[in-house]
Amino acid sequence: MNIILDAHQDLAYNMLALGREYRRSALTTRQLEVGKPFMAWTDDALIGWPEYMQARIAFVFSTLFAAPARSVSPEKRDSQIYDSLDQAHHLYKQQLLAYHRLCEQSPEQFSLIRIQADLKSHLDKWQNASQDETPQLPVGLIPLMEGAEGILSLDELPMWWDLGVRIIGLAWRGNRYTGGTKEPGPLSPAGKELLDAMAEQGFVLDVSHMDEEAALQAVDRYPGTIIASHANLARLVEGYQGNRLLTNKLLNALLERDAVIGVVPCNSFLRRDWQQNGGKASVSLKLAAEHIDAICQQAGDSKHAGLGTDFDGGIGLQSVPAEINTIADLAKLNTFLAEMGYNQSEIEDINYRNFLNMIQSVLPA
Repeated sequence: MNIILDAHQDLAYNMLALGREYRRSALTTRQLEVGKPFMAWTDDALIGWPEYMQARIAFVFSTLFAAPARSVSPEKRDSQIYDSLDQAHHLYKQQLLAYHRLCEQSPEQFSLIRIQADLKSHLDKWQNASQDETPQLPVGLIPLMEGAEGILSLDELPMWWDLGVRIIGLAWRGNRYTGGTKEPGPLSPAGKELLDAMAEQGFVLDVSHMDEEAALQAVDRYPGTIIASHANLARLVEGYQGNRLLTNKLLNALLERDAVIGVVPCNSFLRRDWQQNGGKASVSLKLAAEHIDAICQQAGDSKHAGLGTDFDGGIGLQSVPAEINTIADLAKLNTFLAEMGYNQSEIEDINYRNFLNMIQSVLPA
């Protein structure tokens, strides 16, 4: 089947913070945003439903994401920034409800996937669609909570589950549960309790953004399904320093747990000095294919790599490889994979099958 599952997109954040309308074309969004104040620090949009259809994006892990105020300069503050845990909870819930409204108002374009029957119905539509024409079908949204600050107590987990969250990443920055990007540290006692409660409910754990120390602890502790929805390999980015990308040690730990890792076609995750040395035009999508290939080589198969673009999550037209104008161009990655020797079945593993099999294994009846 010729489809793509994108394991990480910050749709709700952009809908509520910037007023982006994902039922329309990304090109229309760009025209409407010319001169908007936030464009001083935000890239041009990559995503819209028409472009989803051109790329055959059948599924998206759609995030709940809000940023702590300490991470944002005052002039860049928007409606999805929080100062307190209560505010974080409110923002995360409003984003989740925004997905519900989008799917209820436009079921021909977006569909919320919560149970096995939803998934089967959605897959049937895509399987029955012509492989030679641009489809006119809904994109299946599977909510992923990025950063667990919105969870005020363990008693809330059934509520988040009932509203459709199926994947939780403990970190963005560090928080009371775990060390995170730019704020390293181990799992806290509260983080360990959260992991135990998540496993009991059946959530998938996303280790993206977790500090390596905390992520390794989580991989050892968590009995349930584990992924890295959007995380490239540190060793392939020359001169990289930081705790956002995956070390070899963490990659091996994830592979031992049969995790799927979503590669990010974002320039800063591919070449550290891209802005100073050639800009967008100097970065090829082939670099993302090399990260995918490195994961597959380490694993010994094509069953552990996927795509997690993070498109429009602060990553737009100006910050992605030269071959990409919109998400419609994502399938150009397949050309580089084929040149590296991947056959059609292996490319399908990477494009959708690995993450699809993962989510299919955890959805309730």
